[in-house]
Amino acid sequence: MRTPFFAAMLTMFTMGAPAQECCDPAGPFRKGEAYADQPATCKTIADWIERAPAYDGRITMTTQGPLSAVETDGTLAYLVMCEAPGVQVLCVTYSTNGMQPGDVVLFAGGYSRVDETRVMLDPCLARAE
Repeated sequence: MRTPFFAAMLTMFTMGAPAQECCDPAGPFRKGEAYADQPATCKTIADWIERAPAYDGRITMTTQGPLSAVETDGTLAYLVMCEAPGVQVLCVTYSTNGMQPGDVVLFAGGYSRVDETRVMLDPCLARAE
């Protein structure tokens, strides 16, 4: 059963980002499918999403931190990184791969900002660190 968090993440529209060139080489964003060398963390993500690049193509965001929730609907898996009330990141993927809340993981996926405290990466790859 999905929690309201998951339902809200999947149904809300993305917010616009301020215009800037893509992408800060020291940041967690990359054009297309590339992984960033320096992922955002639960401590740094709030700052990074305020500086997300405005780009018409696909932007991938890389994040690293502990899982706060893991759910599946039998087809998709929903992995949440970081704890509320801070910024949380939802990774929409195909399998939990046995990951559990508390596991430290690396996410990389198509970036969209849902609201002030929620980011969705879809599609997203996740691996235990």
